[in-house]
Amino acid sequence: MKLLMIEDNESVSEMMKMFFLNEEWDVTFKDDGKEGLDVFLEDPTSWDMITLDLNLPTMDGVSVCREMRKHSSSVPIVMLTARDSESDQVIGLEMGADDYVTKPFSPITLIARIKALHRRAQIKEDGDGNTDHGINDDFDVKTEHFKINIKTREAYFDDELVSGLTPKEFDLLLTLARKPRQVFSREKLLELVWDYQYFGDERTVDAHIKKLRQKIEKVGPQVIQTVWGVGYKFDDSNIKE
Repeated sequence: MKLLMIEDNESVSEMMKMFFLNEEWDVTFKDDGKEGLDVFLEDPTSWDMITLDLNLPTMDGVSVCREMRKHSSSVPIVMLTARDSESDQVIGLEMGADDYVTKPFSPITLIARIKALHRRAQIKEDGDGNTDHGINDDFDVKTEHFKINIKTREAYFDDELVSGLTPKEFDLLLTLARKPRQVFSREKLLELVWDYQYFGDERTVDAHIKKLRQKIEKVGPQVIQTVWGVGYKFDDSNIKE
């Protein structure tokens, strides 16, 4: 794996360097936001993973993430932050981060998150490469009002595109819509969408659900419902014409 870690805390970088070496990953370290972005932009498609601190000199992590997403929509990005507030997490996810890890963190937890995101990215890449038969207008999931195309990674509400979905928001919508009215716990969604069985943070799901709902509401009624004390479900069966 080729990984870029943009982190201005030297002790964190030194700690993670030992764990990355143990995994035999090819890692580049940068302690400045602008310098890290410049290295990334030299060849955006060459990176398998980005870990990005929120608080960086010269250019903050949110701005770096935003610029990276302009050049690559698929490279997994893990945001590292010393703050433990929902607003910071949502901002990072809104700018295109796939996940966040709050400092202080266990190196084993970060390694597990990175591996999980990498596995999901590889599965998606392999699927995209093996499902093209020259037909791009077929829909893999059809509900009362939604149509979802896995190949183009597009979702439509009554033929209107739900625009601006990040990779994880699309995967989350797809997972829920494949089984309408089935309730998924946060733990199950972490396992299915993020591939986290033991190291997941349930707030990751809540933050993505919040942003996904906002994007769906731009084109139609809300179809992702909260089942209090349990989790979430997709249900568009009661929408009035």
